[in-house]
Amino acid sequence: MVIREAKATDWPAIWAFFQPIVTAGETFTYPVDLGKEEGSEWWLLPAPARTVVAVDDAGKVVGTAKMNRNHLGNASHIASASFMVDPAFEGGGVGRALCAHTMEWARAAGFRSMQFNAVVETNERAVGLYRSLGFEVLGTLPEGFHHPRHGYVGLHIMYCAL
Repeated sequence: MVIREAKATDWPAIWAFFQPIVTAGETFTYPVDLGKEEGSEWWLLPAPARTVVAVDDAGKVVGTAKMNRNHLGNASHIASASFMVDPAFEGGGVGRALCAHTMEWARAAGFRSMQFNAVVETNERAVGLYRSLGFEVLGTLPEGFHHPRHGYVGLHIMYCAL
C-alpha cells in the first residue's frame, strides 16, 4: 500500500465509498444527502491542509484521509484529521496507516497535538484504533449524535500530544 497526495482525478474512486459511508449516517456528522460536488469540496482540501489516498498494489484507492489545522489564531498549533476506508478493505491496516501518516504530517508541520472533534462513540473500531495510537477521550458530548440504529449516542472529543 502507498499513501500519496490525493488528486482531483481520485475523487470518483473516493466517492465510490465516501457516498455510502456518509449516506449510512453512522460515523460522520455530514448531511446524509451530501452531494458529490459538495463532498469533493469538503474532502479535497486546499493547501496548507492536505488530503491523501491509500492505494493498494493494483492501484485501487482503498482509503483516504484529510488533515488540517483544527483551530485558528492562538490555538492554530492543534491539528485534526478525518479518515475513510473502503469497507471492502476494513481490518487490513489501511485506517492505521492513514492515521499514523496524519500524525507524522502534523509533527513535521510543527503541530503540538491532534484533536478529533466528533468521534461517534459507537464507532468502536475507530475509537480503539485511535486509542492504540495514543489518543485519549477528553470528554463525551452525551447524545451528541443521532445514530440511525442506536438512537442518540455520545460524541467523543479525542486528543493526542505530538
